[in-house]
Amino acid sequence: MDTKDEKCVMVIDSSLPLGIIANTAAIMGITMGQERPDVVGADTTDRTGRRHPGIIAFPVPILKGSPETIREIREKLYQPEFEGLTAVDFSDLAQGCKTYEEYAEKMLAASEEDLRYFGIAICGEKKKVNRLAGSLPLLR
Repeated sequence: MDTKDEKCVMVIDSSLPLGIIANTAAIMGITMGQERPDVVGADTTDRTGRRHPGIIAFPVPILKGSPETIREIREKLYQPEFEGLTAVDFSDLAQGCKTYEEYAEKMLAASEEDLRYFGIAICGEKKKVNRLAGSLPLLR
């Protein structure tokens, strides 16, 4: 895997409580791993021979955003210049559901304007990712 021209970032609403921020990052990370298994390295072992599953092959900065910033980034992803990027979003609708079935049903009935985005993860060509999120500060 050649990762030198690849980048992943997460942009998360910094006004959210810490637990929701952590949950948002975890959910998006799991989904991104499914969408882009090619960026996950091979399993490794420690010197005692115990296995450690592969992790993403490069850093994933967590950036500070607002719901408006996240929505703007999501909208830009529909432009041809950002074709080929993989994006995963997480919203208030998703966070408020107890089961995946409830989420799927509610999402079918929702319009995009009704969603408050908690975060978006973007992975792909480094230059494109930087054009979308390169000016955002780290979430600290």
